[in-house]
Amino acid sequence: NSVLELGNMEEEIAALTVKKKKKTVELNAFSETIHNSRVEAVPVLSLKLITILETLGMPNVRFNIAINSTETYFQNGKDELQFLFSANKGTDFGLLKKVASGGEMSRIMLAVKAILAQYSKLPTLIFDEIDTGVSGEIAIRMGEIMKEMSQEMQIFAITHLPQIAAKGNAHFKVFKSTVGEDTQSELKLLNQEERIVEIAQMLSGTIVSDSALNHAKALLN
Repeated sequence: NSVLELGNMEEEIAALTVKKKKKTVELNAFSETIHNSRVEAVPVLSLKLITILETLGMPNVRFNIAINSTETYFQNGKDELQFLFSANKGTDFGLLKKVASGGEMSRIMLAVKAILAQYSKLPTLIFDEIDTGVSGEIAIRMGEIMKEMSQEMQIFAITHLPQIAAKGNAHFKVFKSTVGEDTQSELKLLNQEERIVEIAQMLSGTIVSDSALNHAKALLN
């Protein structure tokens, strides 16, 4: 019996080895297809990123997206990708996650999401303070990009910037209140007059001036 079992095991190992080789060939073919698609997509992605970021106050931004083939199988091919980035003329490329400032990373992430939204057709995107480190005209442009994206999908933007809050079709205020010994978070849909006051407070603080109210109305219009 032991000899018979050993013979069957050797046959099974041989069959599995053949199956493994066949799967390896298939995986390598899929990986090659994915690699070639990435090589074609990289210059298109870089150009789209640069085009958006130029409108977000980064006129000299450059990307070098490196694709390195490996022998390791990942969930989506055999490539390792590196996003190399330079924000200014005369500066060397560096890893995006190491050299980009908070404000630069916020704008880059919004640009990436805006581009991916054109292809992925997701029903909803949530931006949780993606506007960190930006203000003024750049914040207005970021709000405009989110507004453009909302034509194709639902956008939730959690923000402290009045320029972005004013771009929404609806405005919810999140606040905390104390009930007895408990603190609870509440969500309130604001009407137009409440929106004006809320955005004015975002502009000037608790004490709302006439100029802040006028500015809030201008942003909403």
